[in-house]
Amino acid sequence: MADHQRVHPIEAVPPPPEPKPTAPLMSRGSSRSENGDPERNHPPPPPLHRTIPYAPLKPPKRRNCCKKCLCWTISLILLIIIILGILAAIIYFVFQPKIPKYSVDSMRITQFNLANDNSLSATFNVNITARNPNRRIGIYYENGSHLSVWYTGTKLCEGSLPKFYQGHRNTTVLSLVLAGQTRDATGLLQSLQADQQTGSIPLNLRARVPVRIRLGRLRLMKWRFLVRCRLRVDSLAADNVIRIRDSSCRFRFRL
Repeated sequence: MADHQRVHPIEAVPPPPEPKPTAPLMSRGSSRSENGDPERNHPPPPPLHRTIPYAPLKPPKRRNCCKKCLCWTISLILLIIIILGILAAIIYFVFQPKIPKYSVDSMRITQFNLANDNSLSATFNVNITARNPNRRIGIYYENGSHLSVWYTGTKLCEGSLPKFYQGHRNTTVLSLVLAGQTRDATGLLQSLQADQQTGSIPLNLRARVPVRIRLGRLRLMKWRFLVRCRLRVDSLAADNVIRIRDSSCRFRFRL
């Protein structure tokens, strides 16, 4: 009889464990690429460098003080100029200043002699007319004036104006005596004789006069009037009335 087959029990083989879930290699919302992982294919970006902003150094406080002082000084000067301009405009439109006028009316020689030492002594009597055409401006003629008569660069005689006040729209005739002495006048007399034969002798009268201007009741600072008169006379003979052929005067003023 055939051997009875024994049935041996077979132990059950346990199923393989399920793989544990792992984190996805790609983040959600990203798409896969056939070229693989882009982070692995491209080199990493260079490290970031922090830039520090440049802060300029502040200038020293002394420079700022100097700049402020300079700005204040310039502003003050401009303000003074503007104020002076406004005052000058007010004075001009209110007082309407006009330039004084001067003229040489007549001239007489009382002495014109050549001494033994070749020095020339001359004395002139000159009549000068001063006109003030201003309606609201007066003129104070102060001491310290100087007048002189010149011939070809040589001073023949000199004198001064008296101290007086000239009112509004006033005309004053001044009779002045000018005297002087010229050394080594031999060549001067020869030139005078040559001009006297032609009947035209050029003379220059120069005047420097300190004055003060009066505006209403206000008396201003001292100014200097500069007057230059060019004359042509017929002769320079002693005890003779000189005829003035022509004359022209120029006027300037300054502090």
